[in-house]
Amino acid sequence: MAQEIERKFLVTGSFKEQATRQTRIVQGYLSSVPERTVRVRIKGEKGFLTIKGIGNASGAARFEWEREVPVDEIEQLLAICEPGVIDKVRYLVPAGEHTFEVDEFHGENEGLIVAEVELGSEDEAYVRPSWLGREVTGDPKYFNSMLMKHPFTRWGEAAGTGESA
Repeated sequence: MAQEIERKFLVTGSFKEQATRQTRIVQGYLSSVPERTVRVRIKGEKGFLTIKGIGNASGAARFEWEREVPVDEIEQLLAICEPGVIDKVRYLVPAGEHTFEVDEFHGENEGLIVAEVELGSEDEAYVRPSWLGREVTGDPKYFNSMLMKHPFTRWGEAAGTGESA
């Protein structure tokens, strides 16, 4: 069974000058229940269907299955997704032996920037860049499947702090 292990953080500093690549991502959810999210995504010029299971106790590890699907088919699936869409630009930013995926959100999630690092184990060491802020691994409000239902711009006055209102 495929498993992803990742840690997620808010971004509080400048990172774009260190990025080696950037890609626009548009995605929706056919199912957003925590036990099994089914995501469809257009990432650059490619389409993907992804199924994820519920996270473990720490929120850092969960089952993930992903397959490439023709973009025209993903566009058709996007039309029947749950309400809400995630629109973001992903930057790849190397740090030590790892590469952080930094997502700068647009649309109703404008202003939110999060970084994820994939690890081989939950206790694997990694370099912590200076632009990395508070860890939000396992916090459901930062899951993309939740951001489509409860967008960042609607969190209230505390939105700029990354805290819920």
